[in-house]
Amino acid sequence: MSNHARRFGALAAALAVTACGSPPPAALTPEQVMALTPGDARLAGLYETSCKACHAMPGNLAPQVHDRAAWDPRWKQGEAVLLDHTIQGFNAMPAGGQCASCTPDDFKALIRFMAGREDSAK
Repeated sequence: MSNHARRFGALAAALAVTACGSPPPAALTPEQVMALTPGDARLAGLYETSCKACHAMPGNLAPQVHDRAAWDPRWKQGEAVLLDHTIQGFNAMPAGGQCASCTPDDFKALIRFMAGREDSAK
């Protein structure tokens, strides 16, 4: 088998595996995004008074809640990096996400919720 044929075969196999993966979730409408809140009442209150102002408003640079296409590359950095960015501030995000009463555990739960990963740390 020629080197060219091997490369083509490897590329075809890689594409076939990629095509078999589950498709990304469909994008939510702005109305659906605005209606999303964490299931925990305390976290829902924190989300409503801080995170939602940017993460549920289309047209800004903040990754929108449950937008896996926007969150997945960030998630790959690791939860510790995302937590640090939240606490310290990052790019246009203010330190603490304007949530003075949030604990690190609150931030972790809110990040998981917004990233669409609240059911697990996958």
